[in-house]
Amino acid sequence: MDDPAKPALKRVFIETYGCQMNVYDSERMRDVLAPLGYAVAPKPDDADLVILNTCHIREKATEKVYSEIGRLRVHKERRAGEGKTTTIAIAGCVAQAEGEEILRRAPAVDLVVGPQAYHRLPELIARAARKTGDRLAADFTAQGKFDALPARAPDGVTAFLSVQEGCDKFCTFCVVPYTRGAEFSRPAADVLAEAQALVDRGVREITLLGQNVNAYHSEGGDGLAGLLERLARIPELARLRYMTSHPLEVTQDLISLHGAEPKLMPFLHLPVQSGSDRILKAMNRKHDVVHYHDIVARLRRARPDIALSTDFIVGFPGESDQDFEATMELAREVGFASAFSFKYSPRPGTPAALMHGQVGDSVKSERLARLQELLGGQQRAFNAGKIGLSLPVLVTGKGRVAGQKHGRTPYLQSVHFADETARDGDIVSLRIKAASQNSLTGERAAQEAA
Repeated sequence: MDDPAKPALKRVFIETYGCQMNVYDSERMRDVLAPLGYAVAPKPDDADLVILNTCHIREKATEKVYSEIGRLRVHKERRAGEGKTTTIAIAGCVAQAEGEEILRRAPAVDLVVGPQAYHRLPELIARAARKTGDRLAADFTAQGKFDALPARAPDGVTAFLSVQEGCDKFCTFCVVPYTRGAEFSRPAADVLAEAQALVDRGVREITLLGQNVNAYHSEGGDGLAGLLERLARIPELARLRYMTSHPLEVTQDLISLHGAEPKLMPFLHLPVQSGSDRILKAMNRKHDVVHYHDIVARLRRARPDIALSTDFIVGFPGESDQDFEATMELAREVGFASAFSFKYSPRPGTPAALMHGQVGDSVKSERLARLQELLGGQQRAFNAGKIGLSLPVLVTGKGRVAGQKHGRTPYLQSVHFADETARDGDIVSLRIKAASQNSLTGERAAQEAA
């Protein structure tokens, strides 16, 4: 007999676009919806609630959202013909930046929820069902959001943990200050409590997240290094990571911690965006190439085996052939284990969108292809350099084929290996046998296999 006190089972599908912050937000939306009886649907076709958690960094990502709304409208109409209700919600940065335009342009959308308001989903869904109240929630109240969120329900041995949101840097190409608000750091006690709760539920590796994560500052004055030191004292927590960092906020105590704390993994994502000082100034990045190289040198002195990843934007307004060659030179000199590179995309409301000297798409495409060829070669070389080495690998789940396991190295590389006995959360020593651009293949080291 059904329990009348238990909510009826409903299904939610969440499509996530963009950065790790959005991945974290999607996880937390699932946590918010679980007490309402929502189970996760594998696809949108038969979901009662569909949420698109959007990214506003690039124009194509925004247009992809509108294209997806069109497809969802077909599902909604089909289900309505079957007597079923479908609620479509747009969340994330596109929702924050273009909420009113979304409601005007896409009548099939029922709710628009900004990044700081998804804890209000239960209330907003109820309003949508009654067709009463405002359909747009775009608050800038980060603390209120975190205070209202329920306990985490991790679904693996790794987890994201948001410690900082927003941005005060105002890079001229970026919409984040307008969609995520000013920089906000969560109280250290709250972060430590959430981390302990995750570890109590089996999490072994935590990645701290923030738009400028190393701008974190606690109420006691500690920065990110101090927070990481406190987190490292949790006995069952094996590994710590953090992203995304801004070069302006890389402090010496954080650099030193990379050499002193074994739980802090030797892998750092440090976006540079361009190798041209002229372009960096136009981007309002507030650092130059010499400063970036100095950070890299100090990190490598503190932790010689540290690996770096980065972000590049090509074709920024005014970028000349000489400016682009400076970017290529920086990439060659630093040597990156991985990188994300994109063509500049003008975002409405940002200063760069109004700058003179917009670069043609064909030029941007040619430059991006050259840069990605270089970066892809560096990534393949970095991975190939691990062949023959034994690395400690955190087992994270099943592999692609029967009897295979999946894990990650300290350098965030994916590893597949055949093993029937390794359990999720174990850290096993694997000898690397083969490498591709995106993953490694390993086997148990001889001393473990014996």
